[in-house]
Amino acid sequence: MRIALVVPGGVDRSEEFRVIPALLALIRRLSLHAEVHVFALYQEDKAAQWTLGAAIIHNVGGPFTRLRAVRDICRVHRYAPFKVIQAIWSGACGLVAVSAAKILGIPSCIHVAGGELVRMPQIGYGGMQTWRGRLREPMVLRLARAVTAASAPVLDSLLALGIEAQRIPLGVDLDTWPKRDPVARDRSRVVRLIHVASLNRVKDQATLLRALVALEKSGLEFEMDVVGEDTLHGEVMSMAENWGLSAKVRFHGFLTQRQLRPLMEAADLMVHSSCHEAGPLVLLEAAVVGVPTVGTAVGHLAEWAPQAALTVPVGDWAALANAIRRVMEDDALRMSLAANASRLAVREDVDYTAGHFLTLYRSLV
Repeated sequence: MRIALVVPGGVDRSEEFRVIPALLALIRRLSLHAEVHVFALYQEDKAAQWTLGAAIIHNVGGPFTRLRAVRDICRVHRYAPFKVIQAIWSGACGLVAVSAAKILGIPSCIHVAGGELVRMPQIGYGGMQTWRGRLREPMVLRLARAVTAASAPVLDSLLALGIEAQRIPLGVDLDTWPKRDPVARDRSRVVRLIHVASLNRVKDQATLLRALVALEKSGLEFEMDVVGEDTLHGEVMSMAENWGLSAKVRFHGFLTQRQLRPLMEAADLMVHSSCHEAGPLVLLEAAVVGVPTVGTAVGHLAEWAPQAALTVPVGDWAALANAIRRVMEDDALRMSLAANASRLAVREDVDYTAGHFLTLYRSLV
């Protein structure tokens, strides 16, 4: 089977920087069972081609990237036909996938993996921000032969548009990110917290820092590692300094998976503060190494609560602080959350993901 996979990026030649680990893992697994051609819209500015394991990466480049992508898929199809075209993310990727599929007369699939169905004007986020987006997204999704999403809250959003979808989470590669059992907390040291996310509006680090201020005032001794690219030009770090958190919070910037792993293993608890998530993958990665998560009720957190995660309303920093404190004062609860989360993340790993996608493709062709 030949598969065309349309992605925005995340497939850099380095396989370490400017990558999406779950996407790399999925591509590698699919390549074990099919011939995979990945069409990356925005990885590099100019058209180029390289390999990722057995998969071939076609970087589309600009200008007129979406038109060029449809042309490139049709050109490669002429040499040997694709059986299905899969978009990871809707938006531009979904539009390219359904357009090329209609031209070639083959099925297309769209995996909703982010904020395509969201409209948050207060932070300028979401695929439904403009009237064009509100017209395009439902139309593109209805043109696809199959629609999938990572978590139940996204399935609910799709159903509100009249679109039935299948849940397929983007799982962790246990070969490159191996399982570690939960470890009881060492009470001789301060609480170690970790937050892994790009510094941006939708991840809502302002709520996270307000919760940390409340924790400090309550007397909880803690340290937090913040890992992620800063897209706000130092705003979050300035906020932490102004609120007296400089001695408590360490900002590491972007780290590779190899650099992230020891920080994750050293943590007692992952804290997540997003306004919206389809996943997130870091929740699964933390669970695989035995670290539970407290966070806002989005994506997998909403699915897993209360047995495998503790959740609070979006933006509620006081509830977030209380939930963190509750878990850190009750290690039996923390270990129970960790064990349940680990079981769920390991069960739905990348082999589970790839297997369900392949089953879907076979049913369509």
